[in-house]
Amino acid sequence: MEINYLHIFIPILVGGIAQVTKFTIFSIKHGLKWRYFFTHGHMPSSHSAFVAALVVTTGYLAGINSAVFLVAFSLSIIIIDDALRLRMYLGDQGRYLNMLVHTLKMDSKNFPKLKERIGHRSSEVLAGIVYGVILSGFFLCLFSGLGLIVT
Repeated sequence: MEINYLHIFIPILVGGIAQVTKFTIFSIKHGLKWRYFFTHGHMPSSHSAFVAALVVTTGYLAGINSAVFLVAFSLSIIIIDDALRLRMYLGDQGRYLNMLVHTLKMDSKNFPKLKERIGHRSSEVLAGIVYGVILSGFFLCLFSGLGLIVT
């Protein structure tokens, strides 16, 4: 199989656009703070957009019956599950530990407040998937029209 760098270029581009969109929405709501450019959570999920674009791009370029498509699809399930469920458990643990420190009136210098919002809500993951599918479809059409994709 010949290496086509669009396999990774399009998902990186889509993930970057999703991250810029997330930062813009976050800045409109909470004010401009550059440290939030690499924030986790919030709308849309750039992880979900990246893996959705990876699956669509791989399916288009390598075919949905290829082994590489199966790997991309399997990877996307793991990453989306992580974005949705596993990191939410981390946020729950942070919330419980913060409540414990507050209830026991412990010194906040020794026990700083933990981040309670780490994962994504279902709507944020769904928006990331839709973002990834639509943008990767757009870029595949654009690059096909420019002659960068030979089918």
